[in-house]
Amino acid sequence: MTADEARTAPPVEGACYVYGVVPEPEDRAPALDLPGVGDPEAQATFVRHRGIAAVVSAVPTDRPLGTPEDLHAHARVLDSLAASTAAVVPFRFGTVLPDVRTVVDELLEEGRDDFTEILERLDGQAQFTLRARYVQDAVLREVLGENPKIARLREEVAARDEAAGYYQRVELGRAITDAIADKRNSDTVEIQRRLAPFAVATATAEPTVAEGVVNASFLVPQAKWAAFEKAAEELAAQWHGRIHLRLLGPLAPYDFVDEAASQIEEGG
Repeated sequence: MTADEARTAPPVEGACYVYGVVPEPEDRAPALDLPGVGDPEAQATFVRHRGIAAVVSAVPTDRPLGTPEDLHAHARVLDSLAASTAAVVPFRFGTVLPDVRTVVDELLEEGRDDFTEILERLDGQAQFTLRARYVQDAVLREVLGENPKIARLREEVAARDEAAGYYQRVELGRAITDAIADKRNSDTVEIQRRLAPFAVATATAEPTVAEGVVNASFLVPQAKWAAFEKAAEELAAQWHGRIHLRLLGPLAPYDFVDEAASQIEEGG
């Protein structure tokens, strides 16, 4: 291959796995020294076009994607970009295009204006996600200590055999569930009160486990990352033994891209 051919050769031969879109990097270095989806030897790189770039890697087409390694590779590339403070529009797992020309023509050229505006809105920001779940024994003790009626009902149920106390058991279960739901609401409000001031946007999702409190995401400017993390650490220390907090980030802004795109469509 000649020097001219090397400069014009596509960065990926064959099918392209697409992780997302970023502003076009100023240097010519590969994107990241990380294993790609579907092929650990295929490192992520850039397909550049008019000020933006798709982050892609070569992907085999002779087997389905979706192994745990594939999912981790997808997130690792995107989150590494976010941690480097690069704005990134993350794509859903499994986006594959047939070749570099399709990436340029059907993705980057057709979507250039929207991608550019979304990237400008997300510039210098990353997502942090807080997953909160109750320590079950601790929250049950709280419920019983704060609700004498529930505590008495629990004692009555404990004194009866299983058949005789069936309806009381149902009543007890419902009462405890309702009391924990009230706590979940108030604790979610407290999480937002303590952490939302550091963010430009927030999003919440219902927990997927019974002891879950909330999964809360925050879009945080880089200048406030350290203060946000400190506030989360202080909250975790305050709730130690009561609520387990797990903070993930900086991450690609998975939960905020749709909102940015909607604002563009609405002219906001």
